[in-house]
Amino acid sequence: MKKSLFALAALGLLGGAAHAQTSVTLYGVIDGSVEYVNRVASSAATPTQGGSRFGMPSVGGLSASRWGLRGVEDLGAGNSALFVLESGFKWDTGVLQSAPLFNRQSFVGLQNNTFGKVTFGRQYTSFFDGMANFAPLRFAATYEPGIWWMGLNYREDNMVKYTGQFGPLQAVAHFSFGTGTAVQNANIVLANGGAGEVPGHFTDNTAYGGSLMYLNGNGLGFSVGADIWRPAAVTGQPGKMSKYGAAALYNTGPFKFTAGYRYNKGEFSNGATLLRDDYWWAGVNYQATPALGLSLAYYYADVKGARTAATSPQTNPANMQQVSFIADYNFSKRTDVYLSLGYAHNGGLSFDSVATAFAFSYPTMTGQKNMVGATVGIRQVF
Repeated sequence: MKKSLFALAALGLLGGAAHAQTSVTLYGVIDGSVEYVNRVASSAATPTQGGSRFGMPSVGGLSASRWGLRGVEDLGAGNSALFVLESGFKWDTGVLQSAPLFNRQSFVGLQNNTFGKVTFGRQYTSFFDGMANFAPLRFAATYEPGIWWMGLNYREDNMVKYTGQFGPLQAVAHFSFGTGTAVQNANIVLANGGAGEVPGHFTDNTAYGGSLMYLNGNGLGFSVGADIWRPAAVTGQPGKMSKYGAAALYNTGPFKFTAGYRYNKGEFSNGATLLRDDYWWAGVNYQATPALGLSLAYYYADVKGARTAATSPQTNPANMQQVSFIADYNFSKRTDVYLSLGYAHNGGLSFDSVATAFAFSYPTMTGQKNMVGATVGIRQVF
């Protein structure tokens, strides 16, 4: 009798497991291009040397190349478990973009169909989630000043994050116990590698933020967001990076219009201003045919003041401007080819500078006022 009861219980467990729907998906993007750029310095350390550059950039024109795994398990009653592991790589050489294997995303979480989801690990910030849909070029890896807009910490380690979707309204909030971002600018390495979690110094390298976004799929959309980061170059002496933004979009027929504003203030631990700027953008997307999309964007950074060190005098760099254009032709839902053009004034393309840790590889030459870039490429999504 006991054996029969045990067998029935085992069959019940197996039956319950059979009802749970589990899936793991391999996905990715490979985006490769050939690019021409004029008046670019050989490196940030040698601004007097340089000229035109022609070759294959390690980051594609529209997307950063990456691969990943995402999984979900149905736990029943509207609940599910999920995970994402995502790694970036340089398409032209095949090497990883940076040392961690899953340098883009690495998180696990629980989700409820009604109340939203809570995730833990390396993720995008709430500020990014709230603003990404309002990027005129859909956060093109080339010729859109994404890091200038979002900050070096737009992805953070050690994060707890809540995401709720209530019809057309999305609410996101996060807290990071340590961003893991290794640089505040090109010359400052953060204490403990930026990982935070230092005994007795809880605020070192912590970060938090939130966003609210309304998108109904047609017509009007808007978003507001905030992001605070406390990078510590010296243990127990965190600075502060504060960003606040608002954006809107409007769809009508084949056109989509986007515009927005972002406030930024970076402070050293002594309260001196690292960087203070107002960033504005506007763009229009036009679906000329079912296959051909055209995008035009304008970006402007009003730089109020900047310093290279906590005790150095404040400077007032020239305000940066950029115009970008993309023509994107889709052969299918997975494969497209594109032409992308960028013109920058008073800075490098994508506002590349010390503030972005020269992540885009467009350092400016001494005395340079303008920079032009053009890239053609192909992208495959899988």
